[in-house]
Amino acid sequence: MTVDAHHHVWDLAVRDQDWIAETSPLRRDFTLADLEPEARAAGVTRTVLVQTVTVPEETPEFLALADTHDLVAGVVGWTDLTRPDVADELGRLRELPGGRWLKGIRHQVQGEPDPRWLLRPDVHRGLAAVADAGLVYDLIVLPHQLTACVRAAEAHPHLTFVLDHLGKPPIASGALEPWATAVRALAALPNTVCKLSGMVTEAGPASGTVDDLRPYADTVLAAFGPDRLMFGSDWPVCTPDATYAEVLDLAEELTAGLGAEEKAAVFEDTAARVYAL
Repeated sequence: MTVDAHHHVWDLAVRDQDWIAETSPLRRDFTLADLEPEARAAGVTRTVLVQTVTVPEETPEFLALADTHDLVAGVVGWTDLTRPDVADELGRLRELPGGRWLKGIRHQVQGEPDPRWLLRPDVHRGLAAVADAGLVYDLIVLPHQLTACVRAAEAHPHLTFVLDHLGKPPIASGALEPWATAVRALAALPNTVCKLSGMVTEAGPASGTVDDLRPYADTVLAAFGPDRLMFGSDWPVCTPDATYAEVLDLAEELTAGLGAEEKAAVFEDTAARVYAL
């Protein structure tokens, strides 16, 4: 059985996704009804649905979806970490229909102009509230923001930080540094985990082969180890570059050298433990 620890859905009739270019093949609806046959065919039995936009209405919608679909076993939602009553807001989300499926919080840090956004006092207070609520915090960041991630994880040792998409290394260029050094520094902290996800998007169509991706996958495998690494499809963001089945096949090829227990960690056990699925 496989857990997909990272995917999205959206309905453009409900809410625009302003990050999607007008000409992109992603500018259409992607629903759980679209995902489910592909996931089931790939042997995926549980998923984690992750926020896409920073609006308060999305998280309750995702929680309601999780409450009515067997496939979704957890939600990483959004709330404003800087609001003074963030602890109360997290409690309110927990009390909504499907609130028991809330497993983590994420903010689009990659879009923040301040590379030290995670270190702001109001954000620190919000991260402490996430920890107190027993949730995890997903990091969606760019390589130059990884240093702040290290500082934030050091400041909150009781909060698990999950690095999405390997911290978005520059796979298309083939460069490893300074990303690799920064990601190793994050992995040195015991309260950090990494998702083996998003690689085909960062690579683009010209650099998405197993050989292109292997140096980056090997770096996080060595740094975090299988017990702190989890597979995520990043569907449907992956679809311009690879199908759902192709993304899973790539992940399996990149981890082919692992033993059975180590593979089970990457493809099921780590996500189940970290997100309490």
